[in-house]
Amino acid sequence: MGILDHVVDYCDVNTPKSKRKKQHQTVDIKVKMCCGGCERRVKNSLSGVKGVKSVNVNRKDSRVTVDGHVEPKEVLEAVKSTGKAAEFWPYVPYNLVYYPYAAQAYDKKAPAGLVKSVPQAMPTPNAREEQYTSLFSDDNPNACSIM
Repeated sequence: MGILDHVVDYCDVNTPKSKRKKQHQTVDIKVKMCCGGCERRVKNSLSGVKGVKSVNVNRKDSRVTVDGHVEPKEVLEAVKSTGKAAEFWPYVPYNLVYYPYAAQAYDKKAPAGLVKSVPQAMPTPNAREEQYTSLFSDDNPNACSIM
């Protein structure tokens, strides 16, 4: 039953995780790069990772963007193997944070228009300020319509 076994293996729902295809995702990493050599070394290291479709290196922002069927931890480890200090991209756009000047959110070294994503910069769900702003919000269907 050679052919039938191959068809069953192909259609089997209980395939082990190692045989499943990794999800396509984009991984952003912050890496300090000082020259073109550092940039080339990081790019070559990431190009060798299985599942990588494209690597975009921005030395000015110290940002590396990897696109493909990869695991974020594998990408981070590949960058660290070059000897560079690396971490996942910690910044979010300035306009997505409620309190961009909160402690630890504002970073002088952050690229223009970005701040660190920290819990102190986000409002607590039941804060009074948040309740008052949502009371008159156009997004709230039960909002007061005095205006």
